[in-house]
Amino acid sequence: MAGRALRYTGIIALLALPLLVALFLLTGRKPEGLHFRAVPYAELPGWNADDLHQALPALRKSCDSMRRQPDDRTLPGAKIVGTMGDWAEVCAFILAAGPESDLRGFFEGAFQPLEVSLGGETTGMFTGYYETLLKGSMTADDRYNVPLHVKPPELVSVDLGAFRSDLKGRRIAGRVQGDRLVPYYDREQIVGGALDDRALELLWVDDAVDAFFLHIQGSGRVLMEDGRLVRVGYASQNGHAYTAIGRQLIAEGEIPREKMSMQAIRAWLEANPGRVDELLNSNSSYVFFRLLEDGDGPFGSANVALTAGRSLAVDMSHLALHVPVWLSASYPDPVSRGGAPLPLERLMVAQDTGGAIRGEIRGDVFWGFGAEAEEIAGRMANAGRYWLLLPKPLAARLTESQSGG
Repeated sequence: MAGRALRYTGIIALLALPLLVALFLLTGRKPEGLHFRAVPYAELPGWNADDLHQALPALRKSCDSMRRQPDDRTLPGAKIVGTMGDWAEVCAFILAAGPESDLRGFFEGAFQPLEVSLGGETTGMFTGYYETLLKGSMTADDRYNVPLHVKPPELVSVDLGAFRSDLKGRRIAGRVQGDRLVPYYDREQIVGGALDDRALELLWVDDAVDAFFLHIQGSGRVLMEDGRLVRVGYASQNGHAYTAIGRQLIAEGEIPREKMSMQAIRAWLEANPGRVDELLNSNSSYVFFRLLEDGDGPFGSANVALTAGRSLAVDMSHLALHVPVWLSASYPDPVSRGGAPLPLERLMVAQDTGGAIRGEIRGDVFWGFGAEAEEIAGRMANAGRYWLLLPKPLAARLTESQSGG
């Protein structure tokens, strides 16, 4: 969830060996990129069991956004799925669809599923994120002493893809010093006071660990001292690389890999108060926030409100936003911690991205708000695969281009 580029999530997102690296080590060569293969709907696990109408709110939000863009504008992210105008016809049906509409028949007639693979491998890593809850105040005192900052005016964000096509989907941020763009302050410097006395505090919360996890999730709700519940969302980021503190705890032998989760990290931090600052500051990334209006939210990188259980964060250097995706994975049972994972086979929409979401076959499921969403997202790091669902003319164009046709 980001104001314009969220999803800094993935507590355990970087624990697994990236698929690209693993394939290189196994084969001795670097895979050339994603491959898309047209398949029948019969190959999509669970296709006939999913209630596609549950995905309609997410589909409508993306279609509503696309129809307000110029027809010749490409979808944000990897340039593989055409322009806004290429989606006009299918979006017209989606925006007009009602409870009685035959969505399954519509997709089967208008969309072509494309299996996504990398060097012949179709399996990747899928994690989860959620909207967290904090306690806060508009003024600082002995209890509320951890600031959430707004975006500093001197912070400059640069889309590298606008300068070089091989850097598409990549961004950096910094501040101008003389005639040079230099790195912005890192987390340790900001926590240490680099932004003090500049009136950049959006509000104050009562727990540094809660604030840290808000930075990772990208958005949340804050129960204010006066009883109000306000929403905060991603506004920008300081440009420093995201470092998974869970991976560091595994490397130090503090938490076994098989027991790693957001819940395990919280328990370790509570048991080791003297090392909290050290561990949190090892992640140099720092997120800036803004207040969100009441109503829909939080917002993802596609600049649409996310839909719990149906919005997916992806790596925009490989995939594009607004695209329907069929996901086949699993997720932790929120009731039975030791139980078998539950199947996750459903229609999703790519509507977000994030610092920890890196990889060709990689996704982050938005689970919404509340204790159950936190329980699932905090423990989810499950293998899975996905298929793009593209309007048939676009699918044919993509598959022909990769075959040299």
